[in-house]
Amino acid sequence: MTLLTFRFAPSPNGELHLGHAYSALLNQKLAWATGGRLLLRIEDIDTTRCTPEFEAGIFRDLKWLGLGWEEPVRRQSEHFADYQAVLDRLIREELVYPAFMSRGEIRAFIADSEKRGRDWPRDPDGVPLYPAVDKALPTRQRMRLIAENAPFAWRLDVGAAMARVGTDLSWLEFSDERLSATRTVDARPQDWGDVIVARREIPTSYHLAVVVDDALQGVSHVVRGQDLYSATGVQRLLQEILGLPQPSYFHHRLVLGPDGRKLSKSLGDTGLAALREAGASPADVRRLIGIYFLDTVVLTGQRPSTAPFSGQSHWQIANLED
Repeated sequence: MTLLTFRFAPSPNGELHLGHAYSALLNQKLAWATGGRLLLRIEDIDTTRCTPEFEAGIFRDLKWLGLGWEEPVRRQSEHFADYQAVLDRLIREELVYPAFMSRGEIRAFIADSEKRGRDWPRDPDGVPLYPAVDKALPTRQRMRLIAENAPFAWRLDVGAAMARVGTDLSWLEFSDERLSATRTVDARPQDWGDVIVARREIPTSYHLAVVVDDALQGVSHVVRGQDLYSATGVQRLLQEILGLPQPSYFHHRLVLGPDGRKLSKSLGDTGLAALREAGASPADVRRLIGIYFLDTVVLTGQRPSTAPFSGQSHWQIANLED
């Protein structure tokens, strides 16, 4: 019998906050409830921002919360050879191309187009799509630029990839935290344009690494935040062209701050370490984010009290987006 496999995959580029606690504990709860496995993956391909200190903090916070996972922990930075092999395949099959435009050149190109009355398309996050003028470069010119060490990124030729698939894409999305029912969601990778799948100095990107890792680790259920819902379309396209298995997905609600925005490492939102130092216990964190285990919500459908912990007067309880 194949066990259901869940994973929690933080990046060590900042301190974990309540949003991470919600996702980690929800994955643990679902693994326990289904008799499945929980894996921990460290997504540290961004070598400029990820540090050993932040990784050590992740382990401290998760152990404090009572999270357990199967060993070994997979660190993406230790598996660049896996990603390089997949990237080489995409290059051979002409499903990616080297893109040489800098951010400034991209902005100037789009600004010029908009001055001439063209509304430039944007992805679901509101970011302008890549102009993709590099697709027209002759092979000889591409090779010359690469040989001259020109900065570039490998971008997925979404049009070519969609043509290769030749069929509509979709994924199975669970409707609630109990994983009691699924619905089929149409995948629209074209909404993101030609996304980056690797860089000159790093042979992967978030999208490429995550689909490779999920396949190699046998992940059957991807449980993560709603902010990654639309991006699933890109990952489904990569899974399809690479012949990788398709997990089922559940994109859970987000933990929001008192001002209604998503918690963020970069904006300095209250981390788990700071809550611990302020006197919070793991049980306090579970109450704040609404994660309880088999003896509460799963069996009774009722939520226990969300009374604040002692010493909590200097910050507000985060809200959960319905």
